[in-house]
Amino acid sequence: MKLPPLALYVHVPWCIQKCPYCDFNSHALKHDIPEEAYVNRLLDDLRADLEWAQARPITSIFIGGGTPSLFSAAAIARLLDGIAAQLTLSDDCEVTLEANPGTFEQARFAGFVAAGVNRLSIGVQSLAATQLQQLGRIHDPAQAITAAQHARTLVLRSFNLDLMHGLPEQTVAAAMADLDGIIALEPPHISWYQLTIEPNTSFASRPPRLPDDEVLWEIYQRGHEKLAAAGYQNYEVSAYAKPGHQSRHNRNYWQFGDYLGIGCGAHSKITLADEQRIMRCEKIKHPQGYLDLTRPLRYRTWEVAASELPFEFFMNLLRLNEPMQKQLFTERTGLALSVAQQALAPAISKGLVVEQNEAWKTTDLGRRFLNSILDEMV
Repeated sequence: MKLPPLALYVHVPWCIQKCPYCDFNSHALKHDIPEEAYVNRLLDDLRADLEWAQARPITSIFIGGGTPSLFSAAAIARLLDGIAAQLTLSDDCEVTLEANPGTFEQARFAGFVAAGVNRLSIGVQSLAATQLQQLGRIHDPAQAITAAQHARTLVLRSFNLDLMHGLPEQTVAAAMADLDGIIALEPPHISWYQLTIEPNTSFASRPPRLPDDEVLWEIYQRGHEKLAAAGYQNYEVSAYAKPGHQSRHNRNYWQFGDYLGIGCGAHSKITLADEQRIMRCEKIKHPQGYLDLTRPLRYRTWEVAASELPFEFFMNLLRLNEPMQKQLFTERTGLALSVAQQALAPAISKGLVVEQNEAWKTTDLGRRFLNSILDEMV
């Protein structure tokens, strides 16, 4: 088992309001954000986890939420400076900040870049006013377009636009119009994903009427072709990028790399190569508890059992639209290649995965039925 690359995830839990489809650890604002106290606590959180870095440089930082763009540029600068004071950042470290078009201000976004952010991920979700209202978004189409246009003027290495499809009562034509509008904004990266109803959300208790499976499949097929024709490579299930603009941070997740997670409810995955163990950790979820200086920040820490590693490895690797290198399995899990062969045998026999000399590759059929491959491993 070798030490893989290390990334850092920073969670900011506050939103102006909770979206009805969202199952992330986010909390609607009731008072002013305690910026200074939260940044202090984030840096304390990182300090407590430093031993897990094991002298590795950080290849990417992702500030997610919630709505991190609610923070001031000064708070983000203090956070990034504090991180750099504790950890070594790679020379080309990717630093992403999630942003909501409803919180867009030119000076604030320019301030984020000056603070060290070099990639934005903007949650557009739709360019149709009715759909945005149904999704509980606080922005309108004009604000989304303005935010994307301004992102193109900033000195960034890249930026991403999030777009959903399969929205309540959405037609194929409406989904394609949304996608055309996003492509016209020329983002280097597009996250184009289907709305799913998650447990413990408002949509779960009051489900909207979603398109049927035939409509969803036509939306996917036509949208996939449209994105390819516009020069976007589908490198992961829901991720499309122009050459050179794949998300480094997300690729690290999908390649079973390591990551430190700081902030409310953040998760870490850490390899302890000398001990031949892989650890996971979850931080306290609620902001009030997280900010309580008398409480430990780690809510729970556990070792991933060897029997669970094949599932965890392939749950991530199968999402990438590229061959899965066999050597990576042994390097990242410490398990024999025969364990992977056994785990993939049912999928190979059904034509969902094919075996190559040094790799495995998901077939087109397999990409349609990824959950079926994973179900065979449970």
